[in-house]
Amino acid sequence: MVVLVGGSGLFIRALCEGLDEFPDVPKKVIDDLEMKLGQGGIAALQSELKMLDPEYYTKVDLNNPHRLVRALSVCRVSGKPFSGFRTQEKRRRFFNPIYVLLELERSILYEKINYRVDEMMRTGLLEEARQLYPLRALNALQTVGYQELFDYFDEKCTLEEAVEKIKQNSRRYAKRQSTWFRKDPHWQAFEPEKTVDLIAYLEAGVRSAD
Repeated sequence: MVVLVGGSGLFIRALCEGLDEFPDVPKKVIDDLEMKLGQGGIAALQSELKMLDPEYYTKVDLNNPHRLVRALSVCRVSGKPFSGFRTQEKRRRFFNPIYVLLELERSILYEKINYRVDEMMRTGLLEEARQLYPLRALNALQTVGYQELFDYFDEKCTLEEAVEKIKQNSRRYAKRQSTWFRKDPHWQAFEPEKTVDLIAYLEAGVRSAD
């Protein structure tokens, strides 16, 4: 038996169900889209996606530049909508996953998120972001925690406002994660302290898989 623990629903789905196949995308296409993002902001990407793939436009997180760049790169290379490649066909696997979701009560979760952000600031996030600031255009840095501090370095907000924005965006991200997992019925949610119920559920799942 193997235990896989993580927060990224996409990675878990890739392992347990497989991913759809997409055409290869030349680096220049990605570079052009990231340049467009830098010059016109995320609204420029949103506008192009709405034109090239209105179906995916209604489903994607429109505030996630990585997702928009990925979809648009496929549209540009293939000349077809990104949604046309998303068959969501499950691949046959040699194992039987048992999906368990640990969920905290919302107010407790948000309190923990706020505390974690304060701890990250206390242990060096500001200096880490400062060192990465010259590379801020990289797609890998378009994430919560860095973007807000980059705005602070650009004098668009105070440090206190940036930290509060990190907390706010982290809470929103957690909410989106919860929505992602809950839309798939095979996930069984438990409160972390319900250990007895959780173990019983896992044992029943293992027996049924034998």
